[in-house]
Amino acid sequence: MTLPKTMRAIEISKPGGPEVLTQVEVPVPAPGPGQILIEVHWAGVNRPDALQRAGAYAPPPSASPLPGLEASGRVAALGPDVSGWTVGDEVCALLPGGGYAEYVVTPAAHALPIPKGMNLREAACLPETCYTVWSNVFMRGRLRAGEAFLVHGGSSGIGTTAIQIASALGARVFATAGSAEKCAACVDLGAERAINYREEDFVDILKAEGGADVILDMVGGDYIARDLRALADDGRLVQIAFLQGPKAEINFAPMMMKRQTITGSTLRPQSDLAKARIAEELRAHVWPLIDGGRLAPVMDSEFPLDQAAEAHRRIESSGHIGKIVLKVR
Repeated sequence: MTLPKTMRAIEISKPGGPEVLTQVEVPVPAPGPGQILIEVHWAGVNRPDALQRAGAYAPPPSASPLPGLEASGRVAALGPDVSGWTVGDEVCALLPGGGYAEYVVTPAAHALPIPKGMNLREAACLPETCYTVWSNVFMRGRLRAGEAFLVHGGSSGIGTTAIQIASALGARVFATAGSAEKCAACVDLGAERAINYREEDFVDILKAEGGADVILDMVGGDYIARDLRALADDGRLVQIAFLQGPKAEINFAPMMMKRQTITGSTLRPQSDLAKARIAEELRAHVWPLIDGGRLAPVMDSEFPLDQAAEAHRRIESSGHIGKIVLKVR
């Protein structure tokens, strides 16, 4: 494959609102040892991208400063010591950064094959949400079949993915969302009950069901104490973001009495090896669900690469249901 020397990309010209996303021409990166170069066709848009743009989520020192944490496309080049992929293979991949561009490099072990019957547009929506949901809900939160699971933000990219995987693997799924339309979408995806947080108290509802065994929370703030009240004995609270802030006042005595666990993680700073291990689990446990038609990304909207700012306005409006993507080619 003949590669160009430069490519179109979207850079963050300075910290700020969506308007600071600027299209530029930059050199095509070269893959290093253990890396592949991907010719990007579609790039997923995620809230961490907006946080990075605003100056609140700096990329790791070794990562591209360009935004974009997931993409799909074709393998364009292999770095030294890469096996398992060949030039021309279609892949989707978790990225350390740089997805808002025509080419991007990522560790070969972080790429996954395109599931059966799925196009590149849909596949671009899989890596960030699947890595996040599987590592937090199942590896860290240890959700099992028959247990009760509550996910906040059920209509988000993370939420729609969590509902489908948890339901497919036999959990009782509950979700919160902010409108009747979003609640209906959660039920359609497999939630036993969707709770409109503007009208109902998720704590009362989960306590009436015996409590949640696992809660996935990206809200934070005063939700943290409420989550603990909604958890069952031996329940696990998994925190992945803080839309309402990272600080909370908590009475730890009930948590001790009910033997509850508070944990959480961020994905991007984890080691390449840790992410490779998550990819292995996805191949074993989640990709068969996708191949079997039991899981598919919920698509909200698409924008051309040069309209990345509009994509960010869409995700920050919280009006979306499911995933937002950029069409690169």
